Amino acid sequence: MPRPIGPTIPRWQLGEQLSRLRDRARVSQRQIAERLGCSVSKIQKVEAGEVGVVKAELEAMLSAYNLTDEQMREELFELQRLGKQRGWWSRFGAVPTPFATFLGLESAATRIKVFEPMVVHGLLQTEDYARAIAGTVSLTSDQEQRERQVRIRMQRQEMVFAEDPPEISVILDEAVLHRQIGGPQVMCTQLKHLLEPPPSVTVQVVPFESGGYPGTLGAMTIFEFEEHMHTPVVYVEGQAGNLYLEREDDLRRCSVAYNHMSASALSRQESHDRIAAVARRYE
Repeated sequence: MPRPIGPTIPRWQLGEQLSRLRDRARVSQRQIAERLGCSVSKIQKVEAGEVGVVKAELEAMLSAYNLTDEQMREELFELQRLGKQRGWWSRFGAVPTPFATFLGLESAATRIKVFEPMVVHGLLQTEDYARAIAGTVSLTSDQEQRERQVRIRMQRQEMVFAEDPPEISVILDEAVLHRQIGGPQVMCTQLKHLLEPPPSVTVQVVPFESGGYPGTLGAMTIFEFEEHMHTPVVYVEGQAGNLYLEREDDLRRCSVAYNHMSASALSRQESHDRIAAVARRYE
């Protein structure tokens, strides 16, 4: 049974299609908002894939756009149905929209390329390491809320590594291995965990001796999807905020940067040996 893709990509696909249909029909966002009896803001969010629509709203939109192609109508209603599904994360209560978007992309991706300069990537964290992260970098002092974050992270791993997992390439800066989070015992267990990643995961380490390289600009995740589903999306973390990049030139630039980071990293076996050596120091 394949992994459920979640509502994010279907909403994005539907929004993009509706935006094109509206432009082709020469209907403004204000006009369609008046027809649906909603705000222009809602139409903007629908076309951006931030929110879904109910069947009656979609029917009204397609009528306004004079869409009579039955096959296309069926495809759009299927996207509407998929977009109204609840993501697996909804069982944990309210999740911030940006993080829900990230989880949705992660659920639908067939290949994920990750660079982490500060901490072990969330999909490879042990529960104790994740708990230590939540206790030190979380913006909340609420113990129950921090435990909720840990549960979401563990469930996230379970969902991604279920049947038919994506191919995942993880590049870590060597500083990640030496930054003590949770103390020596937690770090030792965490690094040993990295030595035996799931079969779909490869781990490389960029050693200190590599000097400067593109990864010094910050953490980055590249999501790739089946060709018919969506073009790649890059998630970039930075001091000015977190961004989702989809423009072709941005994708090309990030892909080149990732390839340079991979070239700067140790081979898989050398990375394994480096991680093992650091793990022994924590014993």
